[in-house]
Amino acid sequence: MNPITIEIWSDILCPFCYIGKRHLEAALKEFPNQSFIIKWKSFQLNPNLKPDSTQNSYTSLAQQKGISVAESKAMHQNVVERAAQVGLTYDFEKTVVTNSLNMHRLLHLAATENVATELKELFFKSYFTDGKNLNDPEILKKFAVQAGIEESKVIAVLENPEMYANEVQKDMKEAQEIGIQGVPFFVFDRKYAISGAQPVTNFVKTIESLSTDSN
Repeated sequence: MNPITIEIWSDILCPFCYIGKRHLEAALKEFPNQSFIIKWKSFQLNPNLKPDSTQNSYTSLAQQKGISVAESKAMHQNVVERAAQVGLTYDFEKTVVTNSLNMHRLLHLAATENVATELKELFFKSYFTDGKNLNDPEILKKFAVQAGIEESKVIAVLENPEMYANEVQKDMKEAQEIGIQGVPFFVFDRKYAISGAQPVTNFVKTIESLSTDSN
């Protein structure tokens, strides 16, 4: 049985991307005899976002939209509840506003070591649950090494902003070319696509359609 390639455009700062990752993982468990190739693609919801360790998700959104922090918290509540449904604990109070570019560059490095999925999970959890400051190169290095990348390779990327920058831009340009306007966005064998953190059943049906096509 040929492996199914799943390309996923997402941003570490996107709460629905972490939820979508869990939905996909649940769907993949329904196909124990099928192999999958997961390719993470870079997407930045706000490429110009300035890192600010004094801001969290609540205050940042309030500032961007010109609303109160209380209103921002109310807007986030539905996301917190949706995350909880798939076993995730979101603590937006602890989040530290950052720009995701360096994380995307490190994810491209991780892909060369076949540990991108592991690093993606570490970034998601550290941002949404643990409130780590992902502006800090030392913290980024720690997670990349924990995922299984040699420390010297991680340092080389963090010290050279040009490394893997073109790969990040290439992913984002491709997203624009195929009309991706929001993430997560999943592409299955370049035949089918799922936009957003849709229910697990939608992922299952899509994979079943690919199995039918191959027969």
